[in-house]
Amino acid sequence: MDLYALLQNHIGYFLLIFARISGIFSTAPVFGAMVVPNTAKAGLALMLSLIAAPLLLAQTHPPIPETFLAYALIVVSEFLVGAIIGYVAYLAFYGIQMAGAILDIQIGFGMVNVIDPQFGQSIPLIGNFQYLLALLIFFATNSHHLFLAAVFSTFQIVPLAQAISFSSLALHLAEIINNVFVIAVKIALPVVVSLFLTEVALGILAKTMPQLNIFVVGIPARIIVGLFVLFLAIPFYIVFLEVLFNGMFSDINRVLEGIRGLGP
Repeated sequence: MDLYALLQNHIGYFLLIFARISGIFSTAPVFGAMVVPNTAKAGLALMLSLIAAPLLLAQTHPPIPETFLAYALIVVSEFLVGAIIGYVAYLAFYGIQMAGAILDIQIGFGMVNVIDPQFGQSIPLIGNFQYLLALLIFFATNSHHLFLAAVFSTFQIVPLAQAISFSSLALHLAEIINNVFVIAVKIALPVVVSLFLTEVALGILAKTMPQLNIFVVGIPARIIVGLFVLFLAIPFYIVFLEVLFNGMFSDINRVLEGIRGLGP
C-alpha cells in the first residue's frame, strides 16, 4: 500500500483535524504566544486531535480527493479556517491593547513601550498592564476551557473539507474588526473624559493665574488623574472583560457561519 492509499483512510481525515487545530493554536491568544515553544503548540494540537478524532471520524465526511494536490489544498484550507478562528479570538485582546495605546497617549506615556509576550512586538505600557490583567481574568473565569470547547465545536458547525465562502466571511470579519475599535473606545472612555475635564480645568487655571507654568503643572496632573481614574475603573473593567469574552465566543460562531456561507 502506497502512502496516498494510506492517507485515503482515517489518517487522511486525522491530518485535516490536526491542520485545523494547529491553525487555531498558531494565532489564538495565550496558546499562540511566541513565548510558547512550537513543540508545545504542536504537542497540544496533536493531543487534542487524538481526543477529537474518534468522535469526528465516526461522522460522515466528503470523500478525500483522488489527487495529492487536491488533498494538499484541503489541508491548507483547514489550516486557514483554524488560523481565522484563532485570529478572531485574538482580536478581543487587540482591542484591549488599542485602548491602552489611547490611554498612554492621553496620560503622557506615549514614548514608553514594553514587549508584548504574544507576538514579541512593542506595545504601550498601560496596554500591557491591561493585557496581562485580561489574561488573568481569562484564566480565572475558565474562559480557556470554553475556548477549548469552542475548538471542538468548530467541527460541528463547519465539517471537515467544507468549502469556504469568502464573501460572507469577509462581511463577518469586517464587522468584528469594527467592533474592536468600539471596544477600545469603551475601555478608554472613563480616563479620556476625566483627562479632558482636567485639560479644561488647567485652561481655566491658566487664564486666572497667568504667572503659573501650566506646562510644568499639567504633565504630572495628567499622570496623577489618569492613573487614579484607571485605578477606580478596574472593577468595572473586570466586569467588562467577562462580557468581552462572551462576545468573543459569539464572534467565533459568527465567523464559522460566515465560512459556511450562511450570510451576515
